[in-house]
Amino acid sequence: MARDDFKICWSIYVGWMPWAYGAESGIVKKWADKYDITIDVVQINDYVESINQYTAGQFDACTMTNMDALTIPAAGGVDSTALIVGDFSNGNDAVILKGKESLADIKGQQVNLVELSVSHYLLARGLETVGMSEADVQVVNTSDADMVAVYGTDGVTAVTTWNPLVSEILGMPNSYKVFDSSQIPGEIIDLLVINTETLKENPKLGKALTGAWYEIMGLMSGSGEEGEAARTFMAQASGTDLAGYDAQLAATKMFYTPSSALELTNSDKLTATMKAVAEFSFDHGLLGDGAPDAGFIGVETPAGLYGSSSNVKLRFDPSYMQMAADGKL
Repeated sequence: MARDDFKICWSIYVGWMPWAYGAESGIVKKWADKYDITIDVVQINDYVESINQYTAGQFDACTMTNMDALTIPAAGGVDSTALIVGDFSNGNDAVILKGKESLADIKGQQVNLVELSVSHYLLARGLETVGMSEADVQVVNTSDADMVAVYGTDGVTAVTTWNPLVSEILGMPNSYKVFDSSQIPGEIIDLLVINTETLKENPKLGKALTGAWYEIMGLMSGSGEEGEAARTFMAQASGTDLAGYDAQLAATKMFYTPSSALELTNSDKLTATMKAVAEFSFDHGLLGDGAPDAGFIGVETPAGLYGSSSNVKLRFDPSYMQMAADGKL
């Protein structure tokens, strides 16, 4: 049903701070006004909770990773579209050990992480590189909101998490990064995911969000005062300073232009990545009780379909980013 009032949510992560700036600076409002709609941009402190609220229909769009888009809304039966492919983690997600400098030393340890999230996926991919599996460690489910405090306690020796928490933990004594997402480039992708039906009925929302995003990207990637001011705001809103935020950006492959985002979105690699993610998710029971195999949920990408054509619940739609690239917003 066509409407004119929308809500989107985001949580703190280097690649999603632009939404905080877009809301505060008036850029989101400017683009919403252009299309005669209103867009309420809401911060939610707990990342998984934000996706749960989107899945429950409380928000029209939400920031999340490719894996979480598959395992929460798509697995929950909510047909969802990756409207904006914002970046991929290129070092922002990491496995950290206390007092040990090699990933192989993780054997037998408890690892605190947000269970069944991209941190869990990163850990599994890391363990493969040293000939181990999850059977060699014990995963302890820990909220991202509690991660730093938990790491500071005695007895906690290993964590897997994302920035800004990674930077904070690495600043603590005797902490060593032993594996990070730069070793699996292009696999942990950060998205703005939108309800497919809402997008179909309200293309104005897709245009306004995409237009606002690339205006912010153009600003923040600039080397002048305006870019610095934008990044400083994002830094402070995420609890760090400009130097800290720029360090996180350096560990992120941001797609500052629509054409760079389209390159990944249109590639065969995206389909292969989603297959790997679906297989991990199926092995961990994340595709739902009724899922008979990893291809139970269809994932539509420009390069082709992975999984079931009769149960497509996650779509990578490049058309709005293409409009941005063509200057048609």
